[in-house]
Amino acid sequence: MPASTVTLSIDAMGGDYAPESVIDGVDRLLKAGMKARFLLFGDRARLMPLLASRPRAEAGVELRHTDDVVSDAAKPSAALRQARGSSMRLAVEAVRDGEASAVVSAGNTGALMAMAKVLLRTLPGIDRPAIASVMPAAQRPVVMLDLGANAECDATNLVQFAMMGAVFARAVLGIEEPTVALLNIGTEAPKGDDVVQEAAARLRAGELPIRFEGFVEGTGLMAGSVDVVVTDGFTGNVALKVAEGTARLIVDRFKDMLNDSLAARAGFLLAKRSLGRLKGKLDPDRYNGAMFLGLGGVVVKSHGGANAAGFANAVKVALDLVDGHANERIEHDLKRFATPVEGAAC
Repeated sequence: MPASTVTLSIDAMGGDYAPESVIDGVDRLLKAGMKARFLLFGDRARLMPLLASRPRAEAGVELRHTDDVVSDAAKPSAALRQARGSSMRLAVEAVRDGEASAVVSAGNTGALMAMAKVLLRTLPGIDRPAIASVMPAAQRPVVMLDLGANAECDATNLVQFAMMGAVFARAVLGIEEPTVALLNIGTEAPKGDDVVQEAAARLRAGELPIRFEGFVEGTGLMAGSVDVVVTDGFTGNVALKVAEGTARLIVDRFKDMLNDSLAARAGFLLAKRSLGRLKGKLDPDRYNGAMFLGLGGVVVKSHGGANAAGFANAVKVALDLVDGHANERIEHDLKRFATPVEGAAC
């Protein structure tokens, strides 16, 4: 927890269950003792009744009214042109203007990325921002990026993602020297296309506070054999959706099995504690909070369907990144990198 109070900018209207989930999430954090001040952007008529019934949240926020909301169906280009007074846009502008240290939104991902790129720009030496998040795995949680911002990438982008992912792991997971690997079709050195091979060669030659472990394949991702897994946005997004679908399948199958017979229900009672731990590990709200790495400000995207606990976790991710000086460390690592990483964007 930071020693001094940090101001966080919140899009109170973004997400499937906003604004209730947002206000409940903020209230939960303040009750837990989080030292933060919140700028809430949204519809006063909807927010005031919620705050009135949560005095701790009401005392810990500054409400700024707007009744303009970016819809989930809005195209990023249209949101940039037409939603200048929206809760999302104003929340990002608060970071640009220095009023807040980070912004959190559960709204339209494409619109949030577009606004953040235009308003905050990219960090010096970064060609493209990447979406990074934490995924559950067998041995330990794994940071994965890119999760959808860049469908096609060159070696330069992958090298930059590796450095940013390592900073994310240090700030959020507390790992001083994260192990990093490139997602590939096999772990053997000759495997993979020219882009992956070139990125691996650069990472082996670099001098950074990360331990490059070479390649990891899909099974290694879920095993948690490394701390950070790097890939292009197309592959990363597909892998993420497969993992989420698999987790839902496991939970649904457990539910079906419990209704099969009295013996199954009896078995559930005996294994209830272990199954509860499994459910906790697979709970998406526990790992909610994806950062847009590489921007000139901390931007955290909450899952649109997150409940209060999930939104609260996204806010905690934002606070960890601010407290861990994530952007400053990314810039520092770029300067330390022995091999030049400037090049064509993907």
